[in-house]
Amino acid sequence: MATVLVSHEVEDVGTWLASPRREEIGKRMGWTTRTFVDPAGSNRVGLPIEVADLNASLEYLKSPSADDMEAARLDGVRLETFVMRVES
Repeated sequence: MATVLVSHEVEDVGTWLASPRREEIGKRMGWTTRTFVDPAGSNRVGLPIEVADLNASLEYLKSPSADDMEAARLDGVRLETFVMRVES
């Protein structure tokens, strides 16, 4: 297992937290995720993602499907703020 850390901003944290889409994508990809929010109340959120296949997961995160991009848009993800880190 490897860990990938993803962070980005969202339009509304409550809407983002309530969405089932992250879990649906995670199950499909075989990921285990947790959600983090900024305690100061900003719209910054983070996801540590445990992945079994790091290469496949990185490829997916670099070029998600059109359906998953639409899901991100519906969840209010500000894609231009997306940052990814890989455990070293």
